[in-house]
Amino acid sequence: MSLSDTDFAALADAVIREGDRRMAAGETADISDASVQQLLTTATRLYARKTDVEARSFSPLADGSILSATDVAVTVTALMRAADLNLFDLSMWAGRVQPVGEGSDGNG
Repeated sequence: MSLSDTDFAALADAVIREGDRRMAAGETADISDASVQQLLTTATRLYARKTDVEARSFSPLADGSILSATDVAVTVTALMRAADLNLFDLSMWAGRVQPVGEGSDGNG
């Protein structure tokens, strides 16, 4: 089954709303670890593909979204361990030139 961009956006919005609702209600224990792993894996791959393969430059955060330093540090540390990266490896990636491609909004 192939989804249109509108269908994909609607599914993403539904997942975001439900995730936000459950976090606000303190009901995250009911969300399986596997579901979180799958969402993070796909979102990470999509972002990397859009920035590297499509040469787009945009913020990884939705407009108006805020992540705490703890949110970022916990997630980045876990992703680095999962990919067997260290801070030296990360600093090399962070220092690389980001292409500004067609369709880029120039932010990020």
